[in-house]
Amino acid sequence: LYTMAMKSNVDSDLEEPGLPLGRCLLGAVGGLALIIAGSNVTVGAATSIATYAGLSERFIGLTIVALGTSLPELFTSVAAARRGNADIAIGNIVGSNIFNILFVVGLSSLIIDIPFASAFNFDTYVALGAAVLLLLCVLRTKRLQRWAGALMLVCYAAYLGYIL
Repeated sequence: LYTMAMKSNVDSDLEEPGLPLGRCLLGAVGGLALIIAGSNVTVGAATSIATYAGLSERFIGLTIVALGTSLPELFTSVAAARRGNADIAIGNIVGSNIFNILFVVGLSSLIIDIPFASAFNFDTYVALGAAVLLLLCVLRTKRLQRWAGALMLVCYAAYLGYIL
């Protein structure tokens, strides 16, 4: 990634940031701290509600905890897209998934063997299908259009309906 970034042509028309570097770093660190705190509150509260409602740990992990830990990516991607930084929005999501699958699972399995329950086979196929769907939606036009976003939301709703 570093090599690609260094070789890419940087647009000389980019505006210089209006804030000093120290303030930008403080804002980034503060924002990160608030995102982490908010995710912890969201995950804890939602997990307690789901447990109280008698939902399975698998359901809690695949939906509520996944949503809570993905809220930072959601808000970051929406903010980036609204500011016209689509590369950041897509890179954030794709990069987060790559990081979670390769680094988080890889590091965790170095510490302790992680059993993979056969119940997660379907979810793994859904994850692979989602990646292929994203690729197919952007392959021809090099854009993720609204209809594709709507299709992805419908697919997620169908997935939730299935695992309930």
